[in-house]
Amino acid sequence: MTPNSLSISRISQLAEEHPDAVTAALCGILVILGSIALQVGWLGLAVLILLAAYVIGGYSSTREGLTTLFEEHELDVDLLMIVAALGAAGLGLWRQEYHLIVDGAVLILIFAISGALEGYAMQRTERSIRSLMSLTADTARVIMYDGERLVAIDKLAIGDRLLVKPGEIIPTDAIIIEGYSNLNQASITGESMPVEKVAGDEVYAGTINGAGALKLEVHKTPESSLIQRVIRLVQQAQTEAPPSQQFVEKFERGYAKLIVGLGLLLATLPPFILGWNWEDTIYRALIFLVVASPCALMASIMPALLSGMANGAKQGILFKSGAQLEIIGKVRAIAFDKTGTLTTGKPEVVKIVPAAGSTETEVLQLAASLETHSEHAIAQAIVQAAQQQQLLLSSAIDVQAKIGRGIVGKVNNQTITIGKADFVRATSELTHISQQLQAEGKTVVWVAKGDELLGIIAVADTVRPEAAATVKRLQNLGVEHIIMLTGDNEQTAQYIAQQLGINEVYAELLPEDKVHLIKKLQTQYQTVAMVGDGINDAPALAQASVGIAMGISGSDVALETADIVLMADKLEQLGKAISLGRRAQNVVKQNIVFALSCIILLLAANFLGSITMPIGVIGHEGSTVLVTLSGLRLLRH
Repeated sequence: MTPNSLSISRISQLAEEHPDAVTAALCGILVILGSIALQVGWLGLAVLILLAAYVIGGYSSTREGLTTLFEEHELDVDLLMIVAALGAAGLGLWRQEYHLIVDGAVLILIFAISGALEGYAMQRTERSIRSLMSLTADTARVIMYDGERLVAIDKLAIGDRLLVKPGEIIPTDAIIIEGYSNLNQASITGESMPVEKVAGDEVYAGTINGAGALKLEVHKTPESSLIQRVIRLVQQAQTEAPPSQQFVEKFERGYAKLIVGLGLLLATLPPFILGWNWEDTIYRALIFLVVASPCALMASIMPALLSGMANGAKQGILFKSGAQLEIIGKVRAIAFDKTGTLTTGKPEVVKIVPAAGSTETEVLQLAASLETHSEHAIAQAIVQAAQQQQLLLSSAIDVQAKIGRGIVGKVNNQTITIGKADFVRATSELTHISQQLQAEGKTVVWVAKGDELLGIIAVADTVRPEAAATVKRLQNLGVEHIIMLTGDNEQTAQYIAQQLGINEVYAELLPEDKVHLIKKLQTQYQTVAMVGDGINDAPALAQASVGIAMGISGSDVALETADIVLMADKLEQLGKAISLGRRAQNVVKQNIVFALSCIILLLAANFLGSITMPIGVIGHEGSTVLVTLSGLRLLRH
């Protein structure tokens, strides 16, 4: 394949994947070429090129504006933009002031770029749904009377019996009828530690089976499974327009109606009321369409928000849209997920208590030597702790894992047992200490050598070092309400919340429970942020006024669903994001007031007959430039 054919193929692919972006790019190129042709005096060519820019860049807006007009009987800014641009072009041709055609083309270009950004946002939404879908298995191993058979998930029926082998994804929500195992449910409940499941327990689609084989019975249809409900919640929350967006849409249509109505009145009434001649009347009406177009108002918002987004990116805060930069400045309540957000999301050894006659080093060294043969999250935490202390580990033989109980083997020809107290048969003065550690939300592992108890090891998901300071910072910024939402158990959640100064905690939540709580907060506080990192947080992130995800530890679905991403997983950037959002709000308000003032002044001057078309264009474009430069202030830290 030749380089030329590769280029054509690539352009064709881009046009198919991002049609709005290609349209905006072509429109921009034509505007530049038309302006150059006009400068060098090629008037005929310049007019043709600029008219092509009108057609290419304005087709989508014209279609949407006319559709809204004829189907919904409403006027919107899309149609107003086309009317203003065509008015400028017609006036430019009529009076041979060809630069006015350029002004109209630039106006169309701005709206084409806006359409491209909207299309990109929709594609991001679709990708987030596809990421959720990838969590579900395509087939399930159904137990038949004559053996096993792979069956498509959508063909499963209530009562079907399934076999799930170690390490496989649970294909659909079901009840365990035989076997026991540890399941990684982080994708659904957010629990940082694997959860033991035995006969009679429910398991969820999308969770990962541990080391034990399970026989399951389907007790609900696959489309009713928890992961499918998560997908539907994300779709619903992302397609529902928030109140702020609805307000903007109503404002745009009201503005368009007002300007078009006034334009028609200005084009017809002055000859009868003020005695103007028709040439002056049409001239003034066309000037009105130019100076009343919303370019300055548009420039009041987007350049400021884009500058704020660029500033945030320098600080490791990724805003996916300018609207979210503005919204975060209005946040009055924040809900935090626990695991992976306020905590590291990885279990660590936090305490070693040796029994009489033993040392912490001996307990950790023997435990780690045996746990190197286990893939359990707790075992990995113990091995990592030994490696950090650079302990020399011994080889273990005759290792046997007892699912849900512990592990046993020989190290240095001595039998080492690790696991729960009843598995180790531990009875000692450490029982009281173990109960205290468990009350603090820690998982306690007992270690014995033969019949001799060596000690206990406490493992827990540790709090991020900056989490407490972040909560305090948010309180100082005036955030009225901070809560913790988690799928983890109540005891662990309360202990973490006390360390961070969070007074309100909701634990043992499913994804849909988090959504309900976010909705409840929105009823009370209007603008609510949700900070999370897991797949289970995706519906709440989508429902929140602004969803915030952790960039490193966050799941793909959380990153796609969230509006803001803390790229380096630094919670302290959350306070900076809110401060930046408030600055953006102030700059936008200042720009809007200035832009409206300029429009009103130009309209008044036009009505009094004090300005010509060039002065109107200079005033209109000048106000646009000034508010754009004002928005660039947000580039500074």
